[in-house]
Amino acid sequence: MQEIIEKCDEVSAVLKSLSHPVRLKVLCRVLDGEISVNDLTEFCGIAQSAMSQFLIRMRGEGLLESRKEGTHVFYRIADSRTKKLLKSIREIYCK
Repeated sequence: MQEIIEKCDEVSAVLKSLSHPVRLKVLCRVLDGEISVNDLTEFCGIAQSAMSQFLIRMRGEGLLESRKEGTHVFYRIADSRTKKLLKSIREIYCK
């Protein structure tokens, strides 16, 4: 029981991140593989400055990792638990 209590804050933080439609779109798109900021911006249909703010927050929360290649930045999911959670959401709601 103590382990559940200790993990509640961590799980709550992840679920809070998933609760915003744009962050959820980003994570669902990145679930399919690494993607550039430009492609994420186009996929979500928002301004690049807004996308940058979302990505900064999601990196800070440990949901995403990035790598730079020339002038392009690519994002991927940082944690295997997040991948499992998103796959479950996709299976339940998107199929």
